[in-house]
Amino acid sequence: MKRTFAITLILALLLALASMPLSAQDRWDGSDDLAVNPLACGMGDEMMDDDGDDMEEDMDMPEYDGGMVAMGDDMAGMDIVVVDVPKLIGIGYFGATTLGQQQAAEELGNVSVSTDGPTDANIDDQIQVIDSYITQGVNGILFAANDPVAIAPVLRKALEAGIYVVGYDANSEPDARQWFVNQAEFNGIGKALIDSLVDQKGEEASFGIVTSTFTTPNQARWVSEMWAYASECYPDLEWLETLEAQEDAGLSFQQAQTLINKYGEDLDGIIGLTSVATPASADAVNQAGVCEDVAVVGLALPNAMKPYVSTGCVRDVILWNPVDLGYAALYVLRAVVDGEFQPGDSSVMAGRLGELMVVNGSEVLLGPPFVYNMDNINDFDF
Repeated sequence: MKRTFAITLILALLLALASMPLSAQDRWDGSDDLAVNPLACGMGDEMMDDDGDDMEEDMDMPEYDGGMVAMGDDMAGMDIVVVDVPKLIGIGYFGATTLGQQQAAEELGNVSVSTDGPTDANIDDQIQVIDSYITQGVNGILFAANDPVAIAPVLRKALEAGIYVVGYDANSEPDARQWFVNQAEFNGIGKALIDSLVDQKGEEASFGIVTSTFTTPNQARWVSEMWAYASECYPDLEWLETLEAQEDAGLSFQQAQTLINKYGEDLDGIIGLTSVATPASADAVNQAGVCEDVAVVGLALPNAMKPYVSTGCVRDVILWNPVDLGYAALYVLRAVVDGEFQPGDSSVMAGRLGELMVVNGSEVLLGPPFVYNMDNINDFDF
């Protein structure tokens, strides 16, 4: 009798948790514990525009919180050597950022830039690559962090060696680099992803997330902001679980299959948080024959998603232009070296991108998220 009562009590508690609004639940797995800033509810188009002017109005200018490079030779206007160390090499996303850096270097004429990094999204390997270039001696380092805390000591070592350090895509601890080029504000990405899911599957949709790792800084921020926005605006959404896929296409496909097989008809959507996870999830949904039942929402390169968007298996893809992201990062580093961009400045000029605004103390904002769909996806080739 006691055992029966205990089982009944446990089941009742589980049922109560499942029916609890998102705002009363802990953050979803894969999130960080930093403060969140959810945007206003509603599917306004302001986050989807190419023009980010409205976003910059009335922005406060927090105090600069980036690091400082040790004084060395004045390199203003002189030829400099820069190495780019992304999370990993060999995937389309960082191929696109590399292309943008090469375009910027060609325009600038006084920067030599090359890309080197681990073949897997492994923070220890990334640290070793950065450390080797500190020893060799370069003038600047661009990076996209696999882990914001673990990468910080080697970046501080670079600053102490007089090497200029600028991050993009995935941040480090702020004092370990001078500036970070943020592809889109985290709350904007979080809102765009959740709004797309709700628009396709309704306010009571059940979904899973396929991410890289729980410690990858940008993805952890997106999960936190998605949780905060959904808790406030769509409390009846049901988050099922978050699965790690290590920026690996095969594992991403398997994790999407896991969600499809585990939850069956209860699965309304999969949110992919990497340029690898989203097309792999779309492939899994397509092969399972559930395109009409499971919406794939996520961040990905247009070329990887064209086969799924063209057939209607995926409605839209949310991202930014990674070519522009790499381009902006190199322009920011050059401006820092030349003394044209300093702590306290509210903006920086970035070639064809024009004036980019400073947010959050030491971050340069590329712009709002962009939506690729059947109407425009064939206009892009990366």
